[in-house]
Amino acid sequence: MAKGSDVLKMLVPEGGWVITADDYDSIRWDSGIAPITKQQFLDGFSQADIWMAEQKTEAEAKREATLSKLAALGLDEDDLKALGLGGN
Repeated sequence: MAKGSDVLKMLVPEGGWVITADDYDSIRWDSGIAPITKQQFLDGFSQADIWMAEQKTEAEAKREATLSKLAALGLDEDDLKALGLGGN
């Protein structure tokens, strides 16, 4: 289930905000950032779970594409880790 910070990451991805709870009133906007409305924030909860799933799918697709390219070069994840380039 989405949290307030997830909603803000989706609706205001450039940042410029801090949220301390899952409610609109706990958002502090940096100067120069146009705040979203409370209704946009509330509506975002119904969209955020889908958005997060899409982000996860995209990240996994990129990871698989990278692993495929590495395999074409004769490398695998362990090789990258040995070189200090692998995460996870």
